[in-house]
Amino acid sequence: MKCPNCHHTSSRVVDSRHTDELSAIRRRRECEECGFRFTTFERMELSPLVVVKKDGNREVFSREKLMDGLLRACEKRPIPYETLEKTAAQIELDLRNLNKSEVSSNDIGEHVMKALITLDQVAYVRFASVYKEFKDIDQLMETLKHLAKGSDDNELQ
Repeated sequence: MKCPNCHHTSSRVVDSRHTDELSAIRRRRECEECGFRFTTFERMELSPLVVVKKDGNREVFSREKLMDGLLRACEKRPIPYETLEKTAAQIELDLRNLNKSEVSSNDIGEHVMKALITLDQVAYVRFASVYKEFKDIDQLMETLKHLAKGSDDNELQ
């Protein structure tokens, strides 16, 4: 591991811990040349997950894009960032557990909606209004009625 301070290529591990929320191993290192301490994360490399978009285009799954969508839906809501990170990690895990090399953007949207409905109803409605492409206020009101009745997301339009 190259030292970020002096670029020496030899360092020793001072501390090593498994981090559940990031599914990684956190290592505290010390450069053997200058003594600078730094942190690295070791993560298992997974096979790429390909997303099939509505228009048929394909792109590699990006947890960052998933997080961006969650952050936008939860903007100005009382939800800790760590909760959103765990939610994104769980959604990615669920998608990978489908044991498919390709998933549709629709599958991702459904997983996000399922997570948001239990996390925050306002964030759920925000996400649903974009994801479901509501054409008018009646579609939005119908979704709100189902939400108020306590319906699960499978019943929501």
